[in-house]
Amino acid sequence: MPASIVGPYLKIQAALAADSMDEVKSSAGEIATAAAPLGAPAFKIGTAAAQLTSAVELPDARVKFAGLSDALITYMDGLRLTPPDGVHIASCAATSQQWLQEGEAVANPYDRSSTCGAIR
Repeated sequence: MPASIVGPYLKIQAALAADSMDEVKSSAGEIATAAAPLGAPAFKIGTAAAQLTSAVELPDARVKFAGLSDALITYMDGLRLTPPDGVHIASCAATSQQWLQEGEAVANPYDRSSTCGAIR
């Protein structure tokens, strides 16, 4: 997975896990731009990232981030790609969502107060 997508994605995940909108829109824009040259397999990543650039409030950003996460993980699974070193796929049974994150301490971007999550 290109660093041009994973880097901005991790900034969004960390911001949402901290209940912040800082860098969410700009990082989503970076992902949309970086996904374009990857062609048709990455189309859903670019589309989801573009939708996230319009998020104004945390609840909307989290819903749109879920779409981006699904697109990214589906892309990685489809091409049998693994996350970069130090990056893990986490999931939360309560929200039925997955995401990428750095480290092994769960940082749930869908609910900051939630300790729900497991690293796969």
